[in-house]
Amino acid sequence: MEKSGLQYLPQSTEISKTRSPNQELLPLSARVNDQDHLEIGGCDVKLLVERFGSPLYIVDEQTLRSACRQYREAFERYYPGESLVLYASKAWSCLAICALVASEGLGLDVVSGGELYTAIQANVNPNTLYLHGNNKSLDELELAIETGCTIVIDNWLDLQMLAQLSEQISTSAPIRVMVRLTPGIECHTHEYIRTGHLDSKFGFDPNQFDAVFSAIAQKPSLSCVGLHAHIGSQIFELQPHDDLAGVIVEAVEKASQYGLNISEVNIGGGLGIRYTEGDDPPSIDTWVKTVAQAMVQACQQRNLALPKLLCEPGRSIVGPSCITAYTVGSQKQIPGIRTYVAVDGGMSDNPRPITYQSVYRVVLANRMSAPLSETATIAGKHCESGDILIKDAQLPQWETGDILAVLTTGAYNYSMASNYNRLPRPAAVLVSQGESNLILERETYLDLIRQDRLPERLGTFKDK
Repeated sequence: MEKSGLQYLPQSTEISKTRSPNQELLPLSARVNDQDHLEIGGCDVKLLVERFGSPLYIVDEQTLRSACRQYREAFERYYPGESLVLYASKAWSCLAICALVASEGLGLDVVSGGELYTAIQANVNPNTLYLHGNNKSLDELELAIETGCTIVIDNWLDLQMLAQLSEQISTSAPIRVMVRLTPGIECHTHEYIRTGHLDSKFGFDPNQFDAVFSAIAQKPSLSCVGLHAHIGSQIFELQPHDDLAGVIVEAVEKASQYGLNISEVNIGGGLGIRYTEGDDPPSIDTWVKTVAQAMVQACQQRNLALPKLLCEPGRSIVGPSCITAYTVGSQKQIPGIRTYVAVDGGMSDNPRPITYQSVYRVVLANRMSAPLSETATIAGKHCESGDILIKDAQLPQWETGDILAVLTTGAYNYSMASNYNRLPRPAAVLVSQGESNLILERETYLDLIRQDRLPERLGTFKDK
């Protein structure tokens, strides 16, 4: 693909009067070419839609790799002990994403047998895989044990099943486990994604620490190597992460009283990202510096050796790397109230607005320099009044067939996508230096019924 006429997106205030400030939220490689089209990774977004269809997830490899390196290099700078960054693959789990982050030296946090299987098939080193989950099945635990990954014990049933499996499955060494703790720290985030306060389905509460450490200490088939805690998601505050170090190091001390040698500590993830120009999260560097220094200080105060420090960011790694390209369809004007502009996707490829009231920004990818003269609400095509991607978006004058790009859609869009209204899930492409690689094929109508079964008494399947 030709890459002539590339320009950096304008950042100055003077230029942004005629161009959307939303451009600041685009991936690192974003450019405007001489046709006034948005390019990501040297690939024209309009041409990508013509080739792969829409809706289309477009992942910028440069942005994704940059986030991985920022985390890894920041820990090397600020933490004098050993560290490992785990990508929280629930944000987006597929073969290509797993393989890419692993190639940058990251491990993976998985929360289901499916995510674990995907990571294995992507050839991720099992020693860098950690299985979470508040209701793991026997099959998932068996797969984890056979794989050799570390299992995070979330509750008493986990512990009971692992003890039983350790007697049934022959392993050359004890099963590596960590214990998830509920630290009792609250932070300002959406109530659905707060996981650290006491009223949570995750982890053991402080009043259970003695009992669980005692129980694990009596099971030589389990090797408890670490403790884990997580305080939430899309967090802009630093103080809760600072507080967490003290809580979890205190738990390390308590575990040692039962003969458990805790050598790893996982302080979770949760760093927020910019979805709108008004969002102001800490940088990756600042976040890592905060958690690393807090852990060092907490260990020094208790005269403890520095543990291997793990974290598990997801959103802040993959979120900013992706845009979703849609094609404009119908519109509806309600004089004095609202104008709706419909696109060819919606809540089935991005359920976050209807689920979390999440806010996104948009640009017109085929006319990037057109002045922002209109206000419209971007509506999806699903049979739901609440299927709204963006309320009151600032847009140029649009036409049917235009390409709208919704920004910062890498986290929890594909991973939460559905076939609601029997819409096939979109394709995804990875772009870099003018090359586009399909990493997820677009589903077909045949895919939608592939698992359906039609009893003979109800008719005959028409395979066409």
